[in-house]
Amino acid sequence: MVKRREVLEKDCWKLEDMLENDQAWEELYQKEKEEICRYAQFKGHMGESADQLYAALKFDDECSQRLEVLYVYARMRMDQDTGEARYQEMFARAQSLSSAAAEQTSYMAPEILAIPEERLQEFMRSDNGIRHFSRAIEQLLAKKPHTLNREMEELLAQSQEATQGAAQIFTMFNNADISFPTITGSDGESIAITHGNYISLLESEDRRVRKDAFTGLYGVYKQFSNTLAATYAAEVKQAIYYAKARHYTSSRAHSLAENEVPEIVYDQLLESVRENLFLLHRYVQVRKKALGLEELHMYDLYTPMVAGVRKKYSFEEAKAIVLEGLKPLGEEYQERLKEGFSQRWIDVYENEGKRSGAYSWGAYGTHPYVLLNYQGTLDHVFTLAHEMGHAMHTYYSDKYQPYTYAGYKIFVAEVASTCNEALLIRHLMEKTSDVQEKKYLVNHFLESFRGTLFRQTMFAEFEYQVHQKAERGEALTANALCAMYRKLNEEYFGSALVADEEISYEWERIPHFYTPFYVYQYATGFSAAIAISGRILNGEEGALEGYRQFLRGGCTMPPVELLKLAGVDMSTAQPVKAALEVFGRLLDEFEAMGK
Repeated sequence: MVKRREVLEKDCWKLEDMLENDQAWEELYQKEKEEICRYAQFKGHMGESADQLYAALKFDDECSQRLEVLYVYARMRMDQDTGEARYQEMFARAQSLSSAAAEQTSYMAPEILAIPEERLQEFMRSDNGIRHFSRAIEQLLAKKPHTLNREMEELLAQSQEATQGAAQIFTMFNNADISFPTITGSDGESIAITHGNYISLLESEDRRVRKDAFTGLYGVYKQFSNTLAATYAAEVKQAIYYAKARHYTSSRAHSLAENEVPEIVYDQLLESVRENLFLLHRYVQVRKKALGLEELHMYDLYTPMVAGVRKKYSFEEAKAIVLEGLKPLGEEYQERLKEGFSQRWIDVYENEGKRSGAYSWGAYGTHPYVLLNYQGTLDHVFTLAHEMGHAMHTYYSDKYQPYTYAGYKIFVAEVASTCNEALLIRHLMEKTSDVQEKKYLVNHFLESFRGTLFRQTMFAEFEYQVHQKAERGEALTANALCAMYRKLNEEYFGSALVADEEISYEWERIPHFYTPFYVYQYATGFSAAIAISGRILNGEEGALEGYRQFLRGGCTMPPVELLKLAGVDMSTAQPVKAALEVFGRLLDEFEAMGK
């Protein structure tokens, strides 16, 4: 594993585009530390006039934008090497400053809500620029039943830093401290299991390698089950605490309300997938037959069902493939992709201490960034397309929306990324004339459904069950969590798959569980993306322009309404059911191609 300092500059993201260096961060930090004290000048005066209200909201926007830069820069520096003490310290300071700012601003919402409605409406008709904040005020008014008095809001703001420890503990444990055993590869060479290469090892044609990687990784997590159960329980309890404090009926209701998503969307997802688990059971049977196995185990789920078609792709090849596959999105979209590829938006390869997985992030006013741990597999080519989908969504939202409304809601965050993947797989399937290669690609598309629509829904059901259990006052012990997780695996995958004991510990390594009620949005986003990509590829009138409007929309509308611009109505079960029908047709196609 290379050290961070050994990574070539061309393969590192250019964070200097955000802030010139760490010294610039320090200067901005000191400035912002002083600036947030100026929030006090508006306290008690926001309801006096339209000018006072506008000045307060404008000042809050400006402060928030600078805080975002401080927070994002420090976190991304830490993510590139989580063992680097300097960036751990910088990120901790950024968190503390964000908490201090939240404390300083805690009076604002109660004070705005205390303004008599008639007077507030009069303020909003002024010509002093306040109309810019109309939607923000509307969103705030919708939360009026859940906004506390000034003293209570201050107390909740003060508690934020103290209650965020669980996620940070997990991040440090999972990225900086945990280490996995070394196994013997199919070529006889030793391979150290890492977060970055684990899935690649599960894709190995050598079953012994797959099993060793699977048992090796989860054998480590098993040793820390009690610690990780306590860590996750603390995360769940803080989510429940804030939901109760704000008078929500549950932690789920609180989380979904923050994103303006009706709870029925969550329920419809779980119900629709549950009703169609026979398709996943059928997929398991198809996989078992294709691999010629008497018993199909959890470690057999990732290896391709088609042998001899595997390829390795250099990062240059991956970029070219992604560009070609996304041509249906238009020339301007292509130019922005090329800019991202050539101007070091991307941190490409794994290094010691680097955060696992992949993401796209950034701060308003600077181009977006992408973190990868590129391994050269087809999956990683798709990861590049996926994360650049996020990046392009951010780019267009930031370009067409002011800071106030540029940050799109999490509910729609997975749509653009998954749409890119759907367009790319369709392109590759149509391009090849080789039956085995096409079968391999259909296998990959099926895996996208299994890994995103089914698996993330299973995660969402687990998370919902965990929060419900805690809300009933029941203990979240390691044994209880492992038993719940194993049972769901058995139900989702069916009797044709052996639910190995090790799978009971998989929940311990899922970072997104530390962002409550996030994972379901992968499944809903995937379903929406399948619909949107189909409309674009079919040349439906207005499909591409509607999608462009969606990408530019930021948070100017509730997310369900934004998706309607792209021709998808997630307030109904139809998109999820339609996506499941596509999965069924792909299974038919795979079986029809024979051996």
